[in-house]
Amino acid sequence: MPGKVTGQCFERNFAFSAGELLNYNVVYNWKFIWLNAGEVSFGVKKGTYRQRDAYCLYSYGNTYKGYDWFYKVRDTFRTYLDMQPLRPLRFHRNSYEGGYQVNNRYVYDYNKEKIYSFTENSNKPYVEDTLELSKCTFDVLSLCYYARNLDFSGLKVNDTIPVRSVIDNELFNLYIRYLGKVYIETASGDKYRCIKFSALLVEGTIFEGGEDLFVWVSDDKNRIPILVEAKILVGSVKAVLKDYQGLRNPFDGLVETGGE
Repeated sequence: MPGKVTGQCFERNFAFSAGELLNYNVVYNWKFIWLNAGEVSFGVKKGTYRQRDAYCLYSYGNTYKGYDWFYKVRDTFRTYLDMQPLRPLRFHRNSYEGGYQVNNRYVYDYNKEKIYSFTENSNKPYVEDTLELSKCTFDVLSLCYYARNLDFSGLKVNDTIPVRSVIDNELFNLYIRYLGKVYIETASGDKYRCIKFSALLVEGTIFEGGEDLFVWVSDDKNRIPILVEAKILVGSVKAVLKDYQGLRNPFDGLVETGGE
């Protein structure tokens, strides 16, 4: 019987390194119409945080200007991640999503087991708060890189891995559901060997909430997200890998290139 698996902390990183850059095309589905409406990128740099070596994780996303009339998005996320042990140190989100603006910062204090939160959005004024920091707590960006390093070996289809995330000044107990190994082919004709999983989402300005996020990562040591699908408040959205550089490991998940 599938069940709940003990949570995993970010104990080791085999999937990414400084210099990695992943670029995606974002495709929206609205009333049976598919629109190539935006792009998003995820990158890793080497940096320092309070005189400690750290990974600087960053992500930028936007709709193309020609589609801003439909649902304008300008998203910037940045997390400093301690290299040893692997854990988030500081997070910043600055977003504009369909008229809704968010500016959130979190500072993690592991000695005092606190998260110092500085948040504001279109619906709530600026607030400074302190949250309890339990073991293995992630912001949304560090959670993406954590998921790439999960150990799925030994799991059965539909087994879930619990995760804890801080989102909009609240702590949530979420989970990732393992859905097995599959092959997928993108519109370009590229074929990939993948691990598929879903994730429980929190209802917000874009997402409906619920288990409506599906991710296909390459079944190799890089665990690159090849395809991401999610239901959103105005339809559904896909992010499809466009190009990549600076991978930590040989890219063995690509089994056939389009046209070959």
